[in-house]
Amino acid sequence: MQHFIQLHVFISEIIILKEMTVKLYPNEVVLKAGDTHQVVNNHKVDGKLIVTNQRLYFKTLSEQLERFNFEIVFENILEVIFYNKNMFLVRGLNVVTRDGKSHLFPLKKRDEIGELINRMY
Repeated sequence: MQHFIQLHVFISEIIILKEMTVKLYPNEVVLKAGDTHQVVNNHKVDGKLIVTNQRLYFKTLSEQLERFNFEIVFENILEVIFYNKNMFLVRGLNVVTRDGKSHLFPLKKRDEIGELINRMY
């Protein structure tokens, strides 16, 4: 005698991972990238800070938040400030642009990326 068991499977969420791509300019090469986030209107937007031989690029991890992607060309950088908050907990870079804007990037690879940016502008 065979017994059959009904199995009901409910899928509440399907996550499809896709490779993050950035459109590069002619002769542009990615030098370094690091996980970071931006705070926009009191909301945290996760993304990556990408350093190329021509610019800095913040790319969000979510397609729904692509409107927060932005770039900074090296000629527009006025200063790069290394910062620590809460002693050892948060380390990052503050990139100040010539138009007076300040962009904070909390980064684990802060020293490597900061030194690279300082050599580029």
